[in-house]
Amino acid sequence: MPAENETQKVEAVLREHAMSYPGAHEDFPWGHRAMKVNDKTFLFMTVDGEKLNLSAKLPDSKDAALTLPFTEPTEYGLGKSGWVTAHFDEASQVPVPVIKAWIDESYRAIAPRKLVDQLPARGTAVPGPASKPSRPAAGKKASARRAAAPVKKAAKKVVAKVKSVAKKAAARVKTVAKKATQKVAKTAAKTTSAAKAKAKTARKPAAPARGKRAAAAPKRARRS
Repeated sequence: MPAENETQKVEAVLREHAMSYPGAHEDFPWGHRAMKVNDKTFLFMTVDGEKLNLSAKLPDSKDAALTLPFTEPTEYGLGKSGWVTAHFDEASQVPVPVIKAWIDESYRAIAPRKLVDQLPARGTAVPGPASKPSRPAAGKKASARRAAAPVKKAAKKVVAKVKSVAKKAAARVKTVAKKATQKVAKTAAKTTSAAKAKAKTARKPAAPARGKRAAAAPKRARRS
């Protein structure tokens, strides 16, 4: 069998995480990997070469997730129900902790209450049947803030990186423009100097040829 590429390795990590939830199993409708609970999908994943696409239901952090440059509402009308799709061109672009948080949120939104009750408190990295029952919810708003926190953090990093790249690009453009302006000014100065020298030469009368006398001025006729 051919060796796994880096994107396939990331997919395997996310699959293992999704499969660790109570009652989770996988299916392959239309050739895509679907992670399900109680026969309802809570995560779609596809790998095409180095590219990874995935979709999850994010009722709490959807708005924060859609601020990221690699996300969009899921097609086929699922975006209206809180589904978000992410596209990554290579493994290094995948924010694994954020995606794990999405998987957790999506599972809790899809799974039956009796299975969700087996999970630890929201935000715990490792779920599973052996985990302690979850603590009482602190309120819907607090739950939404905790779910959105990792997404907002990732968005902040992405925005900072984009600003840094834009700043460097602007500095390069400014430097190139400054050099171009100096070069144009220098060329214009040379052209102006050459034109002045040429004009000065044109105004100066030609010197008589060596060895020949200048033609005498015509004598005025004497009056008789």
